[in-house]
Amino acid sequence: MATLFHISDIHFGAQDTHALDWFARSVREQRPDAVICTGDLTMRGTPREFEAAVAWLSALEAPVSIEPGNHDMPYYWEMWHRLRRPFDRFQAARAKAQKDVQVPGVAVVSLSTIVPAQWRLNWSKGRVTQPVLARALQDLNAASAGLKLVACHHPLIDADTHGSGQTRGGKAALAQLAAAGADAVLSGHVHDPFDMTIDAGGRPIRVIGAGTLSERVRATPPSYNRLDWTVQDGLQVQVVTAS
Repeated sequence: MATLFHISDIHFGAQDTHALDWFARSVREQRPDAVICTGDLTMRGTPREFEAAVAWLSALEAPVSIEPGNHDMPYYWEMWHRLRRPFDRFQAARAKAQKDVQVPGVAVVSLSTIVPAQWRLNWSKGRVTQPVLARALQDLNAASAGLKLVACHHPLIDADTHGSGQTRGGKAALAQLAAAGADAVLSGHVHDPFDMTIDAGGRPIRVIGAGTLSERVRATPPSYNRLDWTVQDGLQVQVVTAS
């Protein structure tokens, strides 16, 4: 059996210290094979916030896979840096905190849904670009694992949650990911968990969202998703709320 913990939106700068300590203790006690973090390590993308996020992620007693979120770029008052070098701080943080996730039977493929600017007023929403999608499809086709997961920040389609990803190109991308053999897409952003199986271009695919470990809660308290997978039983998902 493979066990993965899925977290998102830890938002250092607006972090919930109690929830973070509780999650770190859960990792230490339950020993998952890996932790998948689907973005928003920080609140404003500042060096200090990234430093705190790296320290916490590096101390987790499990390999960690990290995706970027829209809050992980320089904030709007740093527009020059945001437009010219939007991912420098995140990439430096990921290089320090991410560890190779090597779980037998499981492949985790990255799909970035963030862009520094776009042709709509709300730049916090998601977008799937063709080069990013092409890389993810290539990685999926190369993977021979029994369980193929795609990790991104924004939900590719909106669930019945308080927040919305409004991801441009998300529905079309979901169909191509399903055709390439993806079993599920993991995301965050909306700060509430969800779990749905949908039809994507004639193929079933599961979309799974994690809640938040920050103070910026919506309808549910701080939480993470526990994913258990076996060949016999498939993928089981449990939402675990902070205690």
